[in-house]
Amino acid sequence: MNATLAAVALSLVSAAAYASAAVAQARLAGRTAPGTGTLRLLGSGAWWSAVGLNAGGALLHVAALKYGPLTLVQPLGALTLVAAVPLGARAAGRRVSTTEWRGTLLTLLGLGALLMTAGGSAPHETLSMVQALAVGAATVAVVAGLSRPGTRPGLRHAAASGITSGVASALTQTLTVAVTDHTTGPLFSWRLVVVAVLVSAFAMGGLLLSQTAYRGGLGAPLAVVTLANPVAAAAIGLALLGERLQGGTISLVPALLGSAAAVRGVILLSRAQAQTAPAADAVVAGPPPGTPSRVVIKSPRAAFHQEHGHLRRIRAGRP
Repeated sequence: MNATLAAVALSLVSAAAYASAAVAQARLAGRTAPGTGTLRLLGSGAWWSAVGLNAGGALLHVAALKYGPLTLVQPLGALTLVAAVPLGARAAGRRVSTTEWRGTLLTLLGLGALLMTAGGSAPHETLSMVQALAVGAATVAVVAGLSRPGTRPGLRHAAASGITSGVASALTQTLTVAVTDHTTGPLFSWRLVVVAVLVSAFAMGGLLLSQTAYRGGLGAPLAVVTLANPVAAAAIGLALLGERLQGGTISLVPALLGSAAAVRGVILLSRAQAQTAPAADAVVAGPPPGTPSRVVIKSPRAAFHQEHGHLRRIRAGRP
């Protein structure tokens, strides 16, 4: 099996693990109060199940990054969306809506167009200490801006989660290549220690941000995560790791069209989420307070007198 096929196969299994983790996180978020702190989550078995699935997906993703570049491996994470949307609908006891299918399809087609422009050679370049610190500082600034209070916190937290996860993947590739390829430098160095710390911080930050994002539903936040992740990783790969798009400048056309289709898919998933959320809330909440009931329960004595009065009227020939 060549390097490209190995990267694709590992990415497929990784996407399945990430999809199961996303559904588990979404179900946990639906049962968790908005003000629940991190310590409460750490005491939840469901939380650790999601962490285990994410860890399994991450290990497979790390292995895939050894054999394929960021511009190839990261877009394959879109398959997480394919599996997670129907899994999430099934967990909620409903069918996947037509709008959700259309949004998922457009997102996948868009990311597929981006995937066609990706390079296929195994990675060899790594980030220097200065580059890793600069990427880390820029990521912290962007995440801080997206996490501020305001409208649509779910989608903004999802974007922050996707960016941190994409940056963690880029840093992970540097770590993996440096450890397995001794020509890039010594096996143990301060650079690798710093990169390992950044990977751990961004991976955990992405997990917590996605947990917050899924409180409003699964479809649209997961689509945003799926879109932001490869964009962030590919930007680092193209700008700092010497990766190139296939086809040169001409490949920018399908890349831009793919981006537009993916954004449209995210919008559709966001609309579908807004339509399904009120219906789910109505089922859980029941009738609004103050609504009169149509069922009248009488006392046994009143029911006895009413029944016998009705029988007397029938015998007398009255209705």
